[in-house]
Amino acid sequence: MVTNTRLLAGLAGLLLIGALTACIGGETAPKVADPGAKEAPKQAEKPPEPIELKIHALGVSEQEFNNRFKDVLQKKYPHIKVVWLPTTGAANTIQEYVARGEIPDIIRNISSTVHTNYLNLGLGYDLRELVAKYKYDLNRFNPIFINGFKDLTSQSGELYGLPVSPFFSRVLYYNKDLFDKFGQPYLKDGMTWDEVYEVARKMTRVEDGVTYRGFSAFVATFLTYNEYSLSTLDPEKDQLSSFDTWKKIFDNYTRFYQIPNNPIARTLAEEQNVFQKGTVAIHADIYSPYLDLSKVNNWDMVSIPVMDGAPKKIGIFPPGYLLITKQSKYKDEAFQVIMEMLSDEVQMKDARNGFLPTVASKDMMNALGQDSAVHKGKNMKAVGYYEFAALRPARAKGKTLLDTNIADTLLRNAFVEAAQGKSDVNTVLRKTDELLKQEVEKEKSKTK
Repeated sequence: MVTNTRLLAGLAGLLLIGALTACIGGETAPKVADPGAKEAPKQAEKPPEPIELKIHALGVSEQEFNNRFKDVLQKKYPHIKVVWLPTTGAANTIQEYVARGEIPDIIRNISSTVHTNYLNLGLGYDLRELVAKYKYDLNRFNPIFINGFKDLTSQSGELYGLPVSPFFSRVLYYNKDLFDKFGQPYLKDGMTWDEVYEVARKMTRVEDGVTYRGFSAFVATFLTYNEYSLSTLDPEKDQLSSFDTWKKIFDNYTRFYQIPNNPIARTLAEEQNVFQKGTVAIHADIYSPYLDLSKVNNWDMVSIPVMDGAPKKIGIFPPGYLLITKQSKYKDEAFQVIMEMLSDEVQMKDARNGFLPTVASKDMMNALGQDSAVHKGKNMKAVGYYEFAALRPARAKGKTLLDTNIADTLLRNAFVEAAQGKSDVNTVLRKTDELLKQEVEKEKSKTK
């Protein structure tokens, strides 16, 4: 009995060991890593398929586009080839590209023509879904550019584009050599128009047969880009907007051309460029990285004055906007390219080369022009001395749209007529009002 009992116990022990061995060798047993074994190589991620994105960037040359964006885009997205489409010439308007069925993926346009060159062509694509998808922060931009553009283009909150430099502020340029010649102190930031008028009056003179003008201007800058953000055509009515305010603006500027020996030039183009001759002391113009002042040996700039009672803001020529066409097959890639074009890295480089940033960045404004041979050492604080004024408001919904260039040209012509003394300010503004009404009626008749 003892022997049998021991035999059964031994057999049971062998069976238990066998069972444990089976469990250890089965799926539930932990595996012991072999320190000498090598990990299986991970499967390499498949590189993105090469694609081609076409951009129609009106107002920007291919050379400028390449200088500002090409290298950074190639580095960030080597699989994307961005093709710059020619924009000059009758065959290269966006309308012609669309008519040929050659619709680009990205379009650069300005706010005043976004309807005729984008929305009215059936190209509109709302960026909000991509903004949400990529968690893109719109608050980084100066809000006047986002809100103003939506006001101009949106029906139900759509966002069709993101703002890209260049845009242009307003400043006063002055010829330091002439101030030295006539013993006058230099201009300074924060001056009033009355103070500038007195300086212009003192600087205007004839010496040794040479007429020295105290003041000249790029006339469109103080009409179209005014501190009131005032449109020529009233947003709500078919008439000149705010007659009294336009009278105030006209009166302020026409007095400079009534100073003896300081007449406005024969054409607006000549008036715009007369400062280059070196015989004009003060010139009102836009601040622009493109402006060529190379013929003026010793110049600087100060803040543009603000009229008494007006908002202390600088009227600006608004930025361009980067838009994606709804026909594009590569909307995600197009948005990624736009995000890179508007990145802090790119905009800081732009700012150092003299381009105003569309993002709200004090660091970029402080770095403005530091790498520009033209602007380094100049009074760059003048460019943003006051806040930038908002974009001019759009026509109210349901009101007949009129090309802003048509309306603004009528206003400029009226100013020249008053500045030349051919008619008084009240008369030319009443005439402009009537002409605007006629132009609106012409537009209405096209839809009847």
